[in-house]
Amino acid sequence: MGASSANEAGIKTLTYRKVVDLSHPVGPTVPVWPGDPKVIFEGVADLDRDGFALRRFSMGEHSGTHMNAPASFHTDGGTIDAYAPEDLVAPTAVIDLRARALDNPDYALNRGDVQAWEELNGPVADGAVVLLHTGWQERWSEPNRYFEYDASGGLHFPGFGLDAADYLLSDRGAAGLGIDTHGLEPGVSVGFPVNSLVLRQPRLALENLTNLECLPPTGATIVVGILRLEGGSGSPVSVLAFVP
Repeated sequence: MGASSANEAGIKTLTYRKVVDLSHPVGPTVPVWPGDPKVIFEGVADLDRDGFALRRFSMGEHSGTHMNAPASFHTDGGTIDAYAPEDLVAPTAVIDLRARALDNPDYALNRGDVQAWEELNGPVADGAVVLLHTGWQERWSEPNRYFEYDASGGLHFPGFGLDAADYLLSDRGAAGLGIDTHGLEPGVSVGFPVNSLVLRQPRLALENLTNLECLPPTGATIVVGILRLEGGSGSPVSVLAFVP
C-alpha cells in the first residue's frame, strides 16, 4: 500500500515514516540557465537599526528547484497561478538512471528503460509523478559541472527521452515528470520537446530536485509548494516527499 489512500467517502489519508525535502536552498550561487537572471539578495531593514530584519530578493521563475507552467512553452498555456491545489499532491515513481548517466552524460531515458523498471516495480501508477534520479544533484555546488559545458558552450546532462515521456504520459497517465538536472530533456536536445509535451496539459514539470536517493521506487507522495505568481511561466518551489 502506498503513502496515500482514499476511503469510500473520498477522504484521503497520508501515512508516512519520514519527510524528505526535495528542494535546494536558494542563494546567489545556485546554477542558473545560461542567460537567466542571477539570484540577488539585498538588505532592506536591519535588526539593530530598524528593529526587524528584511531582505528583498530577485530570481528567474525557472531558477532553483522550480516548476514550469504551460505558458512557458505554449502561447495559449495556463500560468502557474492556475494550478489547482489538488494537482500539487501526487504519488511518485522514482527511476534510478545514475549508472547510465555516469557512462553517458547525454543519456536519454527511453521506453525500454521504463519498461525494464516496471518489470521490477510494477506499472507506473496512474496519476503518479515520475522522478528521474540521474545523480546530477551531487554537482549542484559546481555550476560548470552541473551544466557540463563543452568547448562551444553546449550543455551536457541526462534527461527523459521523448519516447519515454510520451509512454509515461499517454500509456501510463503520469501526472508529470521531475528530475535532478536543469531540464527534463537532455542538455543536448534541440528546443524543449519533453517540457512542451508535458505542458500541453497542466501536468507537473519539476526541475533541479535533490535528495531523490532518499525515496523508494514507489510509495512516496510529494506535495509541491508553488508561489502563485500572477501570470507566471513558472515558480520556484518547495517540494516535500512523504515516505511510508
